[in-house]
Amino acid sequence: MNFSLAYLAGRFVYRISDFFHHWYTDASRVFFHKFVSFLERVDRTVALRVTLKFFFQPLYKDYTVIGRILGVVFRTGRLIVGVAVYALISAIFIFIYVLWLAVPVILILYVLGAR
Repeated sequence: MNFSLAYLAGRFVYRISDFFHHWYTDASRVFFHKFVSFLERVDRTVALRVTLKFFFQPLYKDYTVIGRILGVVFRTGRLIVGVAVYALISAIFIFIYVLWLAVPVILILYVLGAR
């Protein structure tokens, strides 16, 4: 009888720790993988790396003075918009991630009555 209670208590503690490992470690890995994959898909549209690579090249191979000036101006605007898009997406993902991390703590506090 004593052995079965110890076994059940041990399994209970193991399952609780396994839940937190799954919730925080495994889910964080999946979450950040999805985050990076999403940023890669956004980069196909925003093309921040390509814009940086060709920053000082004129647009549409127009090597006149106006073409060179407008190329830098338009690419600067595109970089600003791209960084703003990345910042917005990152802020949204971080907010969702913090909520994800807080859910077990909030539920435990709610169950224990410490509101």
